[in-house]
Amino acid sequence: MPETTRRAAQLTGTRYGNRPTMKDVAARAGVGLKTVSRVVNGEPGVTPDTERRVQEAIDALGFRRNDSARVLRKGRTASIGLVLEDLADPFYGPLSRAVEEVARAHGALLINGSSAEDPDREQELALALCARRVDGLVVIPAGDDHRYLEPEIRAGVATVFVDRPAGKIDADVVLSDNHGGARDGVAHLIAHGHRRIGFIGDMPRIHTAAERLRGYRAAMEDAGITVEEQWMSLGATDPERVRRAAEEMLSGPSPVTAIFTGNNRVTVTVIRVLAGHSRPVALVAFDDIELADLLQPGVTVVAQDAAALGRTAAERLFRQLDGSLVAPEQIELPTRLITRGSGELPPAC
Repeated sequence: MPETTRRAAQLTGTRYGNRPTMKDVAARAGVGLKTVSRVVNGEPGVTPDTERRVQEAIDALGFRRNDSARVLRKGRTASIGLVLEDLADPFYGPLSRAVEEVARAHGALLINGSSAEDPDREQELALALCARRVDGLVVIPAGDDHRYLEPEIRAGVATVFVDRPAGKIDADVVLSDNHGGARDGVAHLIAHGHRRIGFIGDMPRIHTAAERLRGYRAAMEDAGITVEEQWMSLGATDPERVRRAAEEMLSGPSPVTAIFTGNNRVTVTVIRVLAGHSRPVALVAFDDIELADLLQPGVTVVAQDAAALGRTAAERLFRQLDGSLVAPEQIELPTRLITRGSGELPPAC
């Protein structure tokens, strides 16, 4: 009989979702439940021959230990939850990986999900993770009211917010210096002779977008430049909206000579717009993007360390769990200006 046919025959009649239990293992091995429990949990008091029979039954049935009872006894699941804003955003890849590495170092499993920038979905996901008794949460907030987590925190769920602050509760927060980084990026354009500088960012209700706009305004004010309303555009980061904003800033009798973009998704669309533009326009982007150094010119960026954000937040979380933290704290990590050419172009007009 071909292997695929044999495997199909073995699966015939399988009732998915009905996993083998210790009772099934005990029946197959011809031993008592307590004996199976001892083998599964690595406890002494079982002869080698009996242990072998139990292990063979475990392997044959595909038995896996159900940790629910252990959770009830110990009060810990050795798991943490991560609520992201958008799993598809490249920025969150290294952040999530860093959280996972810290969790692994502490013998914990990471479970993550995406809020899709929806406050209701964020709350639903966070509370679902709590219902599954995760030991802690790392949350990138979509909403601005996190009082729904107060009962969970009081019940012992360690909680750290990252990239954006918590709303209406005191909690540990790990942020990038969004204001200072944007201020440095715009000041860099000003230092290269630009006065008409556009800003295209994310939705203004988002903390990072608001802080980067504030940094843009501060740099312009420092240089004595009056910002015109048509130089600023905040909203959804979908390509069509960003494209319209960029084309409007680049048209008219007094177009901008430089653009500061508020995040990686905005930057990608603006680069496409500038590629079809007739005159060179300087660009500084908040967030690094893949292949930014290979474009001509390379893209000058204000880089934040997404991995450091995730690592710092996760380490803070496990310090909460081991009882070494007392008061909530806000930690702000520095950004770094990386010059590659696009931000050093002089004004074309």
